[in-house]
Amino acid sequence: MTSSVKPRKYWKFLGSKGGWVDDNNDKRGVTLCLFPQGGTIARASGAIELKIEDYKLANGLHVVLNEDHTAPLVAVNLWYHVGSKNERPGRTGFAHLFEHMLFSGSQNVGNNEHFRHIQSVGGVLNGTTFFDRTNYYETLPSNYLALALWLESDRMGFYLPALTREKLDVQINVVKEERRLRVDNVPYGDFLERLLRLGYDSDFPYHWEVIGSMADIGAAQLDDVREFFETFYRPNNAVLTIVGDFDPGEAGALVERYFAEIPAGPAPPRFQGKRRPMTSEKRERLEAPVQLPRVYRMYHLPKFGDKAWFAGELLSNVLGLGKASRLERALIYEKQIAQDVAAFVLPTEATGMLVVWVTGKEDITTETLEQALDQELARLQSEGVTSEELERVRTQTESDFAHQLENFGQRADLLGTFTTFFDDPHLLNRWLGRYAELTPDDLTEVARQYLIPTERVTIEYVPAAAAELRIEN
Repeated sequence: MTSSVKPRKYWKFLGSKGGWVDDNNDKRGVTLCLFPQGGTIARASGAIELKIEDYKLANGLHVVLNEDHTAPLVAVNLWYHVGSKNERPGRTGFAHLFEHMLFSGSQNVGNNEHFRHIQSVGGVLNGTTFFDRTNYYETLPSNYLALALWLESDRMGFYLPALTREKLDVQINVVKEERRLRVDNVPYGDFLERLLRLGYDSDFPYHWEVIGSMADIGAAQLDDVREFFETFYRPNNAVLTIVGDFDPGEAGALVERYFAEIPAGPAPPRFQGKRRPMTSEKRERLEAPVQLPRVYRMYHLPKFGDKAWFAGELLSNVLGLGKASRLERALIYEKQIAQDVAAFVLPTEATGMLVVWVTGKEDITTETLEQALDQELARLQSEGVTSEELERVRTQTESDFAHQLENFGQRADLLGTFTTFFDDPHLLNRWLGRYAELTPDDLTEVARQYLIPTERVTIEYVPAAAAELRIEN
């Protein structure tokens, strides 16, 4: 088979005035053979050996190539360095709205035709938005690489001519419905929104959730959309990653063919703000239509990539990953007061955050859950993380990372991450080394320095019936 995509006859640009979570339910390709082309992980150093090539086009587009012939597939992943962090109060949810808008057609591609083109050749595709970035991706048979590149280049360089008020209204309604389904009408669905609102000042852009507010989404205007697109959706604010079964010379020629003539825009504004430290704990208690009580905690950490962030991620696994974790062992099995526990660190660029939650059994109060949680944190801070705990969670992290590398789409996503945030795709080969150099004392120090009452936000969800019962008594 050969690609049915025909070369674009000419290029036209209308000038400077023309123009989350994190869904974890999509499929980004197929599982491939581990450590392609003889690549290995050296345990002592955390080093990986994958062949990575990167360069920039004249218009600033950063291109990253990882050739791998273990399966006749290719993954294309386009990252734009824009997310909800780049929005402003009154205009929240724009980056996520754009994730939807860019599937509504461009000058040479009809509404939702992106899906039809990719799926008709057996490919998978989607897009995601987060605080600091937006990405679009496809995994498809390798002989259709030109198709994916043509589609991505058309919405990068030729999106605005197809923009209409009707399309904007359709996507506004889609995003509103998504918010209802994922946030407003789901038990505990607004937890992150509430944590962020309390944890950050109103002028700090992590103050709002990625999906934005209903009012701001509904207030979006065409001029707002054009300005946002012109500011951030330019080649000099993007990383194009290709992973899989391709010839680098041919892939490079296709990238040049489809992207080189898209003009760069002015350098987009970069976020320069700094989080103001909290001076005391912030709390909220909700009487909600939920069946079980739940407590959420958010603690502030250094930003993604900082040594303390790596230690914080492993620390979150010591607390909440698996039956051997501190919280699951103590609260679920020993005290038998909790239904489930979770702990995780978000990879956020401006500043970091560690989130913990505990869901209680039906007759357990949130006060009891908090007391048990605090006891375990105090014990960890006092006794420290053990070598055995560190080894367990580091091994799990290495295993998870290896499985990400198996998948072309997820590997492309990692390369896009490291290139967008650190301007270094080769960091993928050294990433595990950042975990390998950590000691139990590093994790303990993060617990003592950052898991403190003055730097935390607490949300209590109390079943409405139970709350009413306590009031009556």
